[in-house]
Amino acid sequence: QVRLVESGGGLVQPGGSLRLSCVVSGIDFSDYLMAWYRQAPGQQREMVARIFSTGYTNYGDSVKGRFTISRDNAKSTVSLQMNNLNPDDTAVYYCHTANSWGQGTQVTVSS
Repeated sequence: QVRLVESGGGLVQPGGSLRLSCVVSGIDFSDYLMAWYRQAPGQQREMVARIFSTGYTNYGDSVKGRFTISRDNAKSTVSLQMNNLNPDDTAVYYCHTANSWGQGTQVTVSS
């Protein structure tokens, strides 16, 4: 059974930073693509960033240059460093792999 547990969300002012983490269990973490998605109220869930088992990464257009995804295979953890946040980044952020989703963590960007 795959389990994903996110942490690190919260309230931040525009221009601020947050770091999200997701600890994964139940799979051989190093073999899997890991991704972060987000969903704002009334909107569809969208891909934010993903990292392949090779370490290759790609990002949604709206976060390129501001967000960085990374993985620590020894700790079965994927992280998302989010810089220069703006109110449009407000959403619930979800960790995703192996057809499974975490419970989500709220990120709110507001002054």
